[in-house]
Amino acid sequence: MTISAPQYIQDIAPYQGGKPITELAREMNLRVEDIVKLASNENPLGISPKADFAIQEALLEVAHYPDGNCFELRDAVSKKFAVAANQIVFGNGSNDILELAARAFLTKDCETIYSQHAFAVYPLVTQSTGAQGVVVPAKQFGHDLDAMLAAITPRTKIIFIANPNNPTGTLIGKEQLYRFLQQVPSHVLVVLDEAYDEYLPAEHKSEAISWLSEFDHLLISRTFSKAYGLAGLRVGFALCHSQVADMMNRVRQPFNVNSIAQVAAIASLADGDFVERSYALNQAGMMQLKQGFDHLGLEYIHSYANFISVKVGNAAEINRQLLQNGVIVRPVANYEMPEYLRVSVGLFSENEKFLTVLGQVLEKTVMTS
Repeated sequence: MTISAPQYIQDIAPYQGGKPITELAREMNLRVEDIVKLASNENPLGISPKADFAIQEALLEVAHYPDGNCFELRDAVSKKFAVAANQIVFGNGSNDILELAARAFLTKDCETIYSQHAFAVYPLVTQSTGAQGVVVPAKQFGHDLDAMLAAITPRTKIIFIANPNNPTGTLIGKEQLYRFLQQVPSHVLVVLDEAYDEYLPAEHKSEAISWLSEFDHLLISRTFSKAYGLAGLRVGFALCHSQVADMMNRVRQPFNVNSIAQVAAIASLADGDFVERSYALNQAGMMQLKQGFDHLGLEYIHSYANFISVKVGNAAEINRQLLQNGVIVRPVANYEMPEYLRVSVGLFSENEKFLTVLGQVLEKTVMTS
């Protein structure tokens, strides 16, 4: 073929999501109902009952284009988070928000900064614009903010920070993060990815939205895919300065958030009880997994999200055997963590099956080594 893409596009390694249940069933000749998936940080409770009802009603209108400006959803988010309507950008999931920020503000002459072991989409959106990514070594699997500040150059345009971080689950303290923002030059956009904030206990909840009036160069990314359970509908949003939002909306695709996603998101925002139940289930499930790892003598990274990364040794081989037994988790060798598996918190029975199978696999591995 004579048509070629720029080299920086050719060099992109596409993002790989968690293996679908149906794919594993075909590969291993397993029954779908016997498979447990704890790989994609999804809400094991599903979706809010209010969202379910809203979706059923919205199906009657799918012949019509969605509201390209998300007027009603914008109003709901504006009221929920006490921000102006022109400070909000909606995306096809929070991944879309990250890409919109990159498309709006990066060129081939720019640099972005992100941490080692940080979300894989940050280098992907950087590379897709031809910009240069600068990886700052992690500190105890978390962000080293002092080192990130030291990495800033005149070419730096965006700093990506995930809090809590994926896949390590580490958390940056609020005071530390605030001091960091004070020191970042005003020409550098700080993209603060808070996809898992709903899973934080009250004392650790983000206060960053209240900082928007002080920091024009702050963008907060949120999603409905995690605690709200709407991963399949793909809807996320950014909260930022109105001029930042304006630039991102200029590169945003029209109708990027479908009509069903919009009404489901509105209903989800109104169902605080569902989010509280999701939080409580996650706290109990996290304790269950940690106790299981302790029993198995495994090290793990303390996590503030709805997943946990556990050190198992030869993670690729352990993962292969887990798959054979109908358990899907997430290897994170691509995050420079080849000895770790990331495990989403599931229902009690799902966590129990994973721990049981993991124990059997580890015992078999020791016996054959």
